[in-house]
Amino acid sequence: MSELTFRTEVRTTDGDAVRRIVMSSGFFNPDEIDVAVGLVDEHLAEGEASGYHFVFVEQDGEVIGYGCFGPIACTRSSFDFFWIAVQEGVRGQGVGRRLVEVCEARMRQLGATRIYVETSGREQYAPTRHFYLRFGYHEAAVFPDFYAPGDDKVVYLKVLG
Repeated sequence: MSELTFRTEVRTTDGDAVRRIVMSSGFFNPDEIDVAVGLVDEHLAEGEASGYHFVFVEQDGEVIGYGCFGPIACTRSSFDFFWIAVQEGVRGQGVGRRLVEVCEARMRQLGATRIYVETSGREQYAPTRHFYLRFGYHEAAVFPDFYAPGDDKVVYLKVLG
């Protein structure tokens, strides 16, 4: 695997990269994919004022993963980790691990002391939930039938030390 590079600058081409990466998972419906791309568009239009921050990971000049996060309104230092996604063909090679580390470091720089991440309780998302547990997040809440009947929202928390 060639060297990974990380950047926080959002480029006009990143919306297309985000769409490609999120679609590659097979997990998300068209509306969810549009939301992921829309956050890039909001950042491009409003900059830091959008409240959305990004880390993009590239390999050989191609964006192969990204994370999106931001401060939670009306809190002192809590952040939402909105998205983390890695291109299907490079999963299992440590890209996600490095991306989480870089995103968490960036959140610390921005003043985060607590990071919340939510995901689905559907069986399809079991690997995602295990992924967060491996990085020191713990299950903080479950909202039954949140997304749809039988599709719980599971919220994880990591307190930064």
